[in-house]
Amino acid sequence: MELRVLGIILAGGKGTRLYPLTKERAKPAVPFGGKYRIVDFVLSNFINSGIYSLYVLTQFRSQSLLQHLNEGWQIGGILKNQFIISVPAQMRSPGEHWYQGTADAIYQNINLIEQAGPEVVAIFGADHIYRMNIAHMIADHQRTQASCTVAAIPVPGKHAHEFGVIETGPDNRILAFHEKNPDAPRIPGDPDHVFASMGNYLFSTHALLKALHEDAANDESSRDFGRDILPRLVADRQAVYAYDFQTNKIPGEPAEAQPYWRDVGTIEAYWEANMDLRAVKPSLNLYNRQWPLRTNSYPDPPAKFTFDDEHRRGEAVDSIVSGGCILSGGRVRNSILGRGVRVHAAASIEDSVILDNCDIGRRVKIRRAILDKNVRVPPDSTIGYDLEQDRRLYHVTETGIVVVEGNRTPVDISSVFV
Repeated sequence: MELRVLGIILAGGKGTRLYPLTKERAKPAVPFGGKYRIVDFVLSNFINSGIYSLYVLTQFRSQSLLQHLNEGWQIGGILKNQFIISVPAQMRSPGEHWYQGTADAIYQNINLIEQAGPEVVAIFGADHIYRMNIAHMIADHQRTQASCTVAAIPVPGKHAHEFGVIETGPDNRILAFHEKNPDAPRIPGDPDHVFASMGNYLFSTHALLKALHEDAANDESSRDFGRDILPRLVADRQAVYAYDFQTNKIPGEPAEAQPYWRDVGTIEAYWEANMDLRAVKPSLNLYNRQWPLRTNSYPDPPAKFTFDDEHRRGEAVDSIVSGGCILSGGRVRNSILGRGVRVHAAASIEDSVILDNCDIGRRVKIRRAILDKNVRVPPDSTIGYDLEQDRRLYHVTETGIVVVEGNRTPVDISSVFV
């Protein structure tokens, strides 16, 4: 069966809990896993699922994100139905205001849906680290003839207070929503788990347009899908179903592989998700050629490891090292290095995430830290070894992860010969 599917990606989040990584960029533009950005996951999921008509809605601190989309995600040209178009907030509401919520973001761009005339609209966030075969979810949406399908992931019931929980019947039809309620109903037949909403939705177009217009006319609405649109559809006895993310299968993955989804809304969660990549058999496999994680094709040279003296050996163990890095006699263990990182003689990096173009001086020691782009660490410095000292200089989380603010990347511009 062929379906006209329009994808709309909500990529305007501030990501305040990821500060200072979001000081100069929106959360979807935060680098991840060496060479990627968080937004690359949702975009790759759409493209790998065969959905090529995409709008990306931006808002806060969008320059870094827009530049990444422009450099790495330009498709189309000959085939006009294949496009990834960035849509900045345009204040198309009568009050000329920024987006008031997720539903308002779609309502202010309702013309995009009306002009495209799709049969299904996929509305996905850009804030999470995960892989998903969206075509499988669409097939489930069509099978149930749903007005709306909500992607849901089982989580232990003890964490119900951390999520928007979906109450379902045995057939996964949604009965109610429970926002961060520790006593939320468990999954039928599974008393130990609840369904947590992933913030990803499929809508039949007619149902979506009707719901958006009704929500815009309701002065008491908070303009949010989870708090307003979806509960109202359920109350009106619309066919709203949960899609169990645990049933999602990715081509090229072993049959026993478990679906991977992480909310990287905090520094700790972001650090842990990066650390997940270091395992011999990581939960998130970046090496599946049938389901590639796509990003900008950077013209970086290969990584290089130099010197082999006893106390001056360039090496990396249980780590990811991106293109353009040079480990000049330094040692990296259990860490993620972004593009163009320089690690000088006798330097040591452990359990850390080092973003692009950082320069780690001689004999520097870094442990359990995140360094944003373009940080220059002077020789003989230590980070992560004396947290009291680190707190005077950097941002330190409650669990002791040190975050060092970076510097803006210079922009090359052309010259005029006069």
